[in-house]
Amino acid sequence: MGHREDLLDGAVRCLYEKGYARTTARDIVAASGTNLGSIGYHYGSTEALLNTALMKAIETWGHELAAVLLGPAGEDLTGLARFEAYWTRVLDTMAAHRPVLIATFDAVIQMDRAPELHAMLTDGMQGARALWAQVFHHIDAAVEGEKARQVGSFYQALLSGVIAQWLIDPANAPSGRDLTEALRTITAQLR
Repeated sequence: MGHREDLLDGAVRCLYEKGYARTTARDIVAASGTNLGSIGYHYGSTEALLNTALMKAIETWGHELAAVLLGPAGEDLTGLARFEAYWTRVLDTMAAHRPVLIATFDAVIQMDRAPELHAMLTDGMQGARALWAQVFHHIDAAVEGEKARQVGSFYQALLSGVIAQWLIDPANAPSGRDLTEALRTITAQLR
């Protein structure tokens, strides 16, 4: 591996250990075994490196999440049973990725001062919306863009809210079962 990859891996480790806002260039250099000049040479700035590292960490969780959601377990389930199985599996992935979830919240707070970070988060959210619409309702964003955006936004809002609850008060955060029962109650009253 070269310095560029070492820096990126070191920055990802720092995100998991310190978060987005508290990671410094010196932290990354110490974690990567490189030097300060390498950051500027390979990434232009510490901020650009951290943004790239955050995207890599989010993508890693996203790939794991996609594998969980698209995997064979639960293929035969439908309706609320499928919803519960998926959300239970989503929640199961959170513990391993808690630091990256916190780092993402750090980044959201910083994004108004970092247009590249804002653009990266926006692009990631658009991809997540399309994934949710496809996974839960087989809606192809390329064919039904507005419908996919609406449905995907619902699931993304649910995920963001569940993450916030899980980070703040994990003992009382909803389970897959809780989400399913809440959805059952809400939809019953809408009929």
